Amino acid sequence: MDLGLKGKRAIVTGGTRGIGRRIVDLLVAEGCHVGFCARDAAEVERAVGALGGGGQQIIGGTADVASDTQLSQWIANTADTLGGLDIVIPNASALGGGADEAAWRKGLEVDILGTVRTVESAMPYLEKSDAAAIVAISSTAAVNTSGGVRAYSGVKAALISYMSGLSTNLGVKGIRANTVSPGAIYFEGGIWDVRKREAPDAYAAAVARSPMGRLGTPEEVANAVVFLASPAASYISGTNLVVDGAQTTRIQF
Repeated sequence: MDLGLKGKRAIVTGGTRGIGRRIVDLLVAEGCHVGFCARDAAEVERAVGALGGGGQQIIGGTADVASDTQLSQWIANTADTLGGLDIVIPNASALGGGADEAAWRKGLEVDILGTVRTVESAMPYLEKSDAAAIVAISSTAAVNTSGGVRAYSGVKAALISYMSGLSTNLGVKGIRANTVSPGAIYFEGGIWDVRKREAPDAYAAAVARSPMGRLGTPEEVANAVVFLASPAASYISGTNLVVDGAQTTRIQF
């Protein structure tokens, strides 16, 4: 299937590792011009070096989504260099596993306000696009209770609500908004890699709970994100696409 992404202009926050990096990789492979940011300048530089050479514009930047000034300036500079924006993918997350006030504050600043800042800074450019799409990254933790209270679950649930609200309010402008909720995703250096090494029983239990007998990969999540961001999904808006190998124990309506 031709996703219709060749020549489109996209930005991704948190684009140097894991799911974010695979989203960037796939957008580039589909012919997009891509800007991405992360906090680690060395990781950004390595990613740009690995992605270059395909003919598209690849712009890496250092920005903290918790900083309104840094983020808005990076988005403006990147969009101006790309000549506009068609796709916005807020992916950066605090990954807050606790439930104390510090975990809530970090989750609100990074996951929620970081996404809001990204969308609002990109909006003037998206309004000029004829194929505008926003895809936020939530989590199955937002829709499936799996244990104790965590700030992470709450902020990821709020993201789904935010994207739903955007979809109904921005549809008249031709801007689509969707969410992708990954389940347990394994990649080197990620949370489940750490658990595999430091808490092997918990890792084995997660694999055992999976009807597919394995955890997911960043590539499998990226496939869903890039499809929803593409013109091939032109009549899909306001949805939350779960990518978890049927691990969530609920009926999705």
